[in-house]
Amino acid sequence: MNKERETSGWSQRFELALHPAIARFNASISFDIELIEYDLTGSVAHAKMLARTGIISAEEGEQLVAGLERIRTEYRQGTFQPGVEAEDVHFAVERRLTEIVGDVGKKLHTARSRNDQVGTDTRLYLRDRIHQIRQQLRQFQQVLLDLAEVNVETIIPGYTHLQRAQPVSLAHHLLAYLQMAQRDWERLGDVYRRTNISPLGCGALAGTTFPIDRHYSAELLGFADVYANSLDGVSDRDFAIEFLAAASLIMVHLSRLSEEIIFWVSEEFGFAKLKDSCATGSSIMPQKKNPDVPELVRGKSGRVFGHLQALLVLMKGLPLAYNKDLQEDKEALFDAVKTVQACLEAMTILLKEGLEFRSERLAQAVESDFSNATDVADYLAAKGVPFREAYNLVGKVVKTCLAANKLLKDLSLEEWQQLHPAIEADIYEAIAPRQVVAARNSYGGTGFGQVRQALEAARQKIRD
Repeated sequence: MNKERETSGWSQRFELALHPAIARFNASISFDIELIEYDLTGSVAHAKMLARTGIISAEEGEQLVAGLERIRTEYRQGTFQPGVEAEDVHFAVERRLTEIVGDVGKKLHTARSRNDQVGTDTRLYLRDRIHQIRQQLRQFQQVLLDLAEVNVETIIPGYTHLQRAQPVSLAHHLLAYLQMAQRDWERLGDVYRRTNISPLGCGALAGTTFPIDRHYSAELLGFADVYANSLDGVSDRDFAIEFLAAASLIMVHLSRLSEEIIFWVSEEFGFAKLKDSCATGSSIMPQKKNPDVPELVRGKSGRVFGHLQALLVLMKGLPLAYNKDLQEDKEALFDAVKTVQACLEAMTILLKEGLEFRSERLAQAVESDFSNATDVADYLAAKGVPFREAYNLVGKVVKTCLAANKLLKDLSLEEWQQLHPAIEADIYEAIAPRQVVAARNSYGGTGFGQVRQALEAARQKIRD
């Protein structure tokens, strides 16, 4: 405990070594090693800026860049694996750099703080991950589109309140999730724009006395802009919260689809079946085929929601500028990214390879309920009967059918005309499931014509 801090990044203000337990508690290297490639990239840009502005010599800049690229190679080859003694990825890189290039390595941190450094690294990391997730969303949308294209005229019961409501095209149902994914894709684009701002050069909180060129380093790193206020630059985590909110909505949409798939593949619904490649069995019941993929996606959604809540709570009481609390943003961010990416991949595979709709069962399902009742009311309204009056008449006939254990299609024409004399023989065609779906041809509706137009619009949107 009396050992001097010879290997620490701290100044000589400290005389005694940090308690080992506190060192472990304080260290972030176990998770922020995830940022090492971005730390190296940010440091290369910083070194080039220092040389360009004359803060260090051109030769020193070249030495720093060469040393940093050597560390990148060592890390990729697995020969550079810093431990807890390095505290964090930034100290680990600087220490190794000094071992490689000598005292010039100690100049890298000129005009920079770990506060603006970690902010830069995190934004570089998140930019890449947002790009990857948006690509995955496009792949997910393409699978939904492919599945919809072959199921335009497949009819599935539509529900409200989890009660049979009206039949719809299965393609229309699937395209609803494609639209949700489109909003996710667009939302992440908005988050990207606010992530793509450089805090590098903000220093610890107040900028620096050195004649740095923040716009040059930002340009080297591909940032669209720089933070205009140094206090805001080092303490802002809005971009991370916005990402977690966007990630949470992605998980909401995946979880809703998962819930429906779980219903669909159950014996009670039987609308679809799982293929062996995307199902698991029971350790005790040999007949079971379990929907583990959608169940796990449904469960993991809460994990991402928790990360969003954690970061909101983390930030709400922090005074300006940087506080050590902000170290807690990384594990939440990293885990949310990995969870969303894994769930998108799994659900894309499930839809593409692991799910088969049972068209005969679906056809049977839409023939055996009263989801065509609204169409009787519409039929009467089209013949001049006020809709509310027609609505009440149909409610009475449904009640009568239930008592007689009949469906609407089972009523004779005489029984229909007792309901209202305006009803003619064409009522049977009007309430047939296929016609019920086809007739809803208003813009955005489930009519087959509208669905085909929606498919074409979706194809174009995904290509853009």
